[in-house]
Formats: sequence, C-alpha cells, structure tokens
Amino acid sequence: MFDDIRPYHDDEVNAVLKKLINEQELQSSIAGFSLPLLYKLMPSLARSLVKWSIKKRIKHLHTIDDIQNEVAKYLQKLIKKSTTGFTFDGLEHITAGKPCLFISNHRDIVLDAALVNYALHKSNIDTVAAAVGDNLLHKDWVADLMRINKSFIVKRSEKTKRAMLTASKQLSAYIHHSIQDKKQHIWIAQREGRAKDGLDKTNAALISMLLLNKEKKSAIGDYLQQLNIIPVAISYEFDPCDSDKAKELAETQATGSYQKHEGEDLKSITQGMLGQKGKVHLTFCPPIQGEFADSKEVAQAIDQQIISNYKIHPSNLSAYHQVNNIEPESTSLDTLNERMQHLTQEQQQWLLTMYANPVMAKKALKN
Repeated sequence: MFDDIRPYHDDEVNAVLKKLINEQELQSSIAGFSLPLLYKLMPSLARSLVKWSIKKRIKHLHTIDDIQNEVAKYLQKLIKKSTTGFTFDGLEHITAGKPCLFISNHRDIVLDAALVNYALHKSNIDTVAAAVGDNLLHKDWVADLMRINKSFIVKRSEKTKRAMLTASKQLSAYIHHSIQDKKQHIWIAQREGRAKDGLDKTNAALISMLLLNKEKKSAIGDYLQQLNIIPVAISYEFDPCDSDKAKELAETQATGSYQKHEGEDLKSITQGMLGQKGKVHLTFCPPIQGEFADSKEVAQAIDQQIISNYKIHPSNLSAYHQVNNIEPESTSLDTLNERMQHLTQEQQQWLLTMYANPVMAKKALKN
C-alpha cells in the first residue's frame, strides 16, 4: 500500500547502496563539488576516484541505523563549520514511547528536518521519517538517496485532481500508520516551499490532508491526539540563500512570476547546507491539543506556537529597525549590509523584510 512512498527497509539497504555506487550522475555531482578542477579536466578519473571513495566509506553500512549514524557524524562537522552554535530546547514536550508528528517552519530545503533529527539523535531519541516532495526528486537516484536516509515521498506532481486526492489519501494514511502502528516519529514542513519572505504560516491544506484519514464521526481533537502534533520553531541568524530569495521575491513583485533555473534546487540545497548561518536555534513546542472546528483553526494553533517560540536573533532586530527607520541597536546591521551590497534597492528591501518579518509576527501575536 505504501511501497512507492515509504523509506527503504534494512533488507533493501545493500542493494540500493550498490545501485548508488554505480550511478554516474551521482559520481559526477560529488566530483563537481569536491574535485572541481580535476572533474573539469579529467571527468572520468574524477568519477572513478569518487566511486572508490564512496565504496570505502559505505562498506560498513548495512542498515538504516548505520546510515543515520554516518549522517549524524557529517551533520556534526557541518554544524561546526557553518554555524557559530546550534542550540535546542523543549525536549520535555516529547513523551517517551509516544511518537510525534513534528510540523516545523520551513526555511531550508534539507537542514530543517536534518537539524530536528540531529537534536533528537543527540538526545538519544528516535529520529524521524521525513517528508520530501517529489518535485525535488527529478532523478531516481536522488529518490533512492533520500529514501535510504529515512525519508518518504510526498507526491506533488500528479496531473489530475483525482490523482492528487488519491495521493493525499495515501499520504494521510501512511502518516497515521507510521505513528500509530510503527511507533515512528514523522517530520513534515508546515507548507510546500520555503518561507522566503520570513513569514512562517501553516498551510491549512496540509491539515486537511492529515485529516483525510480520520473517520467522519471522529472529532478533529480526538484525531489530533492520535497524531500528537508537536510544532517545531527553527531560526537561523543568517540565511545562506537570503540573496537568492530576495532576487526571487523582487522579480515576482515586478513581473508577477518567477521561473526557476535548471539545477536551482540543488544549488539551494548545497548553499543552505554549506553557507554560514551564524547561530541556529530549534524549539520543540507544546503539543497541539483541544477542540477545533476545522483545519484553519488547527493551522492557526500551530502558527501561534511556532511564532511565539521562534528565537529572534540580532540580525532580525537590526533588519526590523532599518525597515522601520529606528536607530539600530546592534552591529548585525553591518553584516546585513555586507550581505546585500550586490543587490538592487528593491532586492535589498526584500532581504531586510525577510529578516524583519519574524519580529513583526511576534509583535502582531502579542497585540
């Protein structure tokens, strides 16, 4: 029932790894990043070296846990290199033996879920099965790479309304099955696509999808108890993709649309992971409980938790002060100005707005 979307199982690991080792596009992708000069001059040799390196690194990997532990080591190095500190709190809201559906704000294509996993792994709590949209899985090997690392597929590319409804029902059933029957934590973003403007808002359609598996007679509050939704607020002091997001927002404002370039998602993933992020903080919020009339009310409850628990960095305050013509109180403004030197005035305004919006959202919540 779920074989086409679920993560891979332990007994599939060896076969999938063997397939990935021999995937020339994967070899080229890694070689182009790690051996750029050699790959340009001698692509075949560069791919061979990458293949040899992959073989050496994965020879001891035979289960999903093996792979997760290897990814955790890489994440630890990545956090050390690309942040000035990663902190998290709110673990008291996670009850031992009670699986959760983590719904987080969405700022980075890969890192949002990866950092949730890293925080759980460091705290000796089972990691999540993470949702990934099929719009990012243009190649079979990319899907294999994600599914072998405990990700499941969200079908967003179905052509008809009927096919989309069928896919949504399957996804809803899979999430409920994973939490209730498999006792597996699940992670999914609060919306499709990153919050490029810095406004974290849960899409009510996501909640409607989750409720598709609910029995008609069952109350929404009762079903939410089964899903055990825990909102997660993730904040980055600096967004490595802020300039690109500002350019996209400015173009959309000017022309009414934005056309992605080929390979743009891969570039954003790489930039988001490797770029400097300053301080990063993650908060596991209290679970969503109570009676709700509809999906919109549930979405609003999640938004309230994420916004109220979002950590405001000096970069956010500096941008807020500049947008509102208030004398800045920190030196973060210098850093922001450096980040947007090459941008047009319209693009600069969008960059400042994306950093200022979390402050505005918090103020609006208090009023």
